[in-house]
Amino acid sequence: MLVTILILFLAPLSLATTHLPLYRTSSRALEKRNGQYTAIGLGDYLDITYNVLVEIGNTRAPLVLDTGSSDLWLASDSCAGDCLDAGIALYSSEQLQSTGLDVRLFYGDSRTGTHASGPIGLESVGIANLSQSGQVFAAINDTNSTIFQTNSAGILGLGFPPISVIWRQLLQAQLASASSPVSKRSPLAPFPTNITAASIGQPPFPSFDFLSTTHSSRKRRRSNQSPLFSSASVLSSFAAYGPLFSRLIMQQALERPLVATTLQRDTLQIGGDVGSLSLGGLPEGIQDNQLTWVPVRAYSVDEGGLPPSPEAPNEVYPLVWEIAIDEVFFDGLKLPRSALVSPAISISGLVDTGNSLIRGPRDIVNHIIQRFGGPDYAFDCGEAHNLTFQIGSVLFPVDPRDFAQPLPADSPGPERCTAALAVTDPPGNGGFLYSWSLGDPFLKSALIAYYYGNLTHPSQDPPRIGLLSTVPANAADQLRQATRIAVADGGVFPGALYVLYSWNIYANSNIGIKQSRKLLHPGRT
Repeated sequence: MLVTILILFLAPLSLATTHLPLYRTSSRALEKRNGQYTAIGLGDYLDITYNVLVEIGNTRAPLVLDTGSSDLWLASDSCAGDCLDAGIALYSSEQLQSTGLDVRLFYGDSRTGTHASGPIGLESVGIANLSQSGQVFAAINDTNSTIFQTNSAGILGLGFPPISVIWRQLLQAQLASASSPVSKRSPLAPFPTNITAASIGQPPFPSFDFLSTTHSSRKRRRSNQSPLFSSASVLSSFAAYGPLFSRLIMQQALERPLVATTLQRDTLQIGGDVGSLSLGGLPEGIQDNQLTWVPVRAYSVDEGGLPPSPEAPNEVYPLVWEIAIDEVFFDGLKLPRSALVSPAISISGLVDTGNSLIRGPRDIVNHIIQRFGGPDYAFDCGEAHNLTFQIGSVLFPVDPRDFAQPLPADSPGPERCTAALAVTDPPGNGGFLYSWSLGDPFLKSALIAYYYGNLTHPSQDPPRIGLLSTVPANAADQLRQATRIAVADGGVFPGALYVLYSWNIYANSNIGIKQSRKLLHPGRT
């Protein structure tokens, strides 16, 4: 069935800032919501994934919060394998209002690639006190993702529209339909079989070739007409079938085009920031001038970015939440530039809640872990190491409790840890330009604000990221204390699961960013 895509608006709500929690189920709930702002909690599975409750149709399920991607998907009851045995809520395929298109989504890099595929549908989507009708999403029926093992049923992407595979496929179908007299009776033509998504083995870099291809063929037929990829078709499609938060922002459903995250620690030493997703504003008590703000990298057409419309030919669009990194330090020493990265490419990092590790260039990661020595490159868990990123001329350390990953309790010898590091693909070569991926170990050490700005004309209100370190001055002492406790407990470090049942915020710690009615004191213990 082919379905007309319309710009459908929010359920009647006032402008809102919403806070959604990452919380512990045994803690006292604190619901934070008012007419301008909402906060809800984030679930946490052993610091591997952080999720948030989302309602898609009649299905309420925890979805992985992913700033590294843009698409919304939920496993359907047509899936096979792990999803059927995970005990999670599945979307009913019988309820799907299909667009007639299927999607194949790829995540990760050549070492960690996973896929998810299924039909694209339309559904009402709710998150906290926000509701969006006619939202496009994928009802996944085939995936090799391991998220089901972490009590999650899908992914909620918070990225920009251009990297949304669903958006590109719907736009391509719309443009193909508009350029073909035969297909004008159907608003969405079947997805061409010769168009494929990025393959695993390469970064999932978007392709916009279909814009120039469609324009060229149309120009040959109607040389006196304006280009097909005008702002009326491409940019307005952000509001029609773009990602969830892009549509909320373009419809001015939020007080500000901003979301903010704080991630809690549920391994090694439970605590740190309260887990929270804030929509439309910063956490209560936090002001803009407390954060270090840096611009998000924009990709020119020569770098593979979204082509600007003829109406605004000088616009350059962001693709991902990528920011410049001034320098990287380890244990007080500045690390060299990677020899694997072209000197013409500046150092930058992807800020990615969907990544459970910090990923970097192979030679730099090897340089760090070789300092530990031994066959397993492990170190004493009570030994505090300091990995620090200088961003916007400010130092942002990774809390040593998040840098250290305990080995299994049955490992021989004293309590040993490995670094929360992994190797990623080098930048360039037709892909993204970042050489670091700042995943959850970094994000547990800071409040991060993602400011979208003006999505269609970023030069008028550029996107940026704000950072506020929450690492306490005595983090090294806290690490040593946690290790002593683990030794006394037979070498077992604590671990907690935060399973979401509601949108309430749960305050479980007096450390770092806390959701309360009082002024927050980040970084204090």
